[in-house]
Amino acid sequence: MKQTRRTLLKNLAIGASAFAITPASTLAACNASENKSRKNIKLKGNINHSVSKWTFDYLSLDDLCKAVKEIGFNAIDLVGPKDWPTLQKHGIYSSMCYSAGDNNLYNGLDNPIYHENLIKEYLEVIPIMAKAGYKNLICFSGKREGMDDETGMKNCKTALEKIVPFAEKNGVTMVMELLNSKIDHKDYMCNHVEWGAELCKMIDSENFKLLFDIYHMQIQEGDIIRNIRDYHQYIAHYHTGGVPGRHEINNSQELYYPAVMKAIVETGFKGHVAQEFVPTYPDKLDSLREAIKICDV
Repeated sequence: MKQTRRTLLKNLAIGASAFAITPASTLAACNASENKSRKNIKLKGNINHSVSKWTFDYLSLDDLCKAVKEIGFNAIDLVGPKDWPTLQKHGIYSSMCYSAGDNNLYNGLDNPIYHENLIKEYLEVIPIMAKAGYKNLICFSGKREGMDDETGMKNCKTALEKIVPFAEKNGVTMVMELLNSKIDHKDYMCNHVEWGAELCKMIDSENFKLLFDIYHMQIQEGDIIRNIRDYHQYIAHYHTGGVPGRHEINNSQELYYPAVMKAIVETGFKGHVAQEFVPTYPDKLDSLREAIKICDV
């Protein structure tokens, strides 16, 4: 989640693997050569694949939809209402929806001064989502701004209690994203899976869960596979990204994604895993093809 992601959050409106053993440049050249002849990947069906729109913003949404279908999956993350008709035109599913408006990830549910606007936005978009057949709606804790964990959690609960019952009636799940506060999002409150799980227990609804961003949680606390196993019942969605740098998830970075994906599958997870890395290959879609193949366990 770099500046492009934050900018996208602000501007979207409701209305409408092993350690590095090969230089990245060599890997890019080899993988690009290997992948150029590949189009469709024969997927195993154990992982529901997606990709975050903002990481491929050099493409129009129409072109990204075509690329996704060509590779062999059918979902895109983090698309707002004004762009849902484009997804529908191509038969692409909105696997994680936005409603953000001007309330970005820093002005979140942990601060009562933002509650009125946030609640209004979420209550407006939920029925639109339901009509479109979409299920997951992203939300954020916001910054601490001096608040302790307990106060922030209670404030989130106060807001969510006004949203979640309506989400339940419409078959929509509110999904709070876990983000690191070490590097990318200083002072963000929902930065540990245990905190997020405690909030889930307080809300006590199948329609409030967590977005476990593997990139962010590797930076913040590590222990990725154990945390997936221990807290899987509170997780509705996953994002990927290579650490460090949030680039490709190949063996130029520190996580071994096949093992992570296998752990996810073993929990019985049926949601989506969205690629959310910033591609560096000369042909950026080769990065996406490679990532889908790596994660298709």
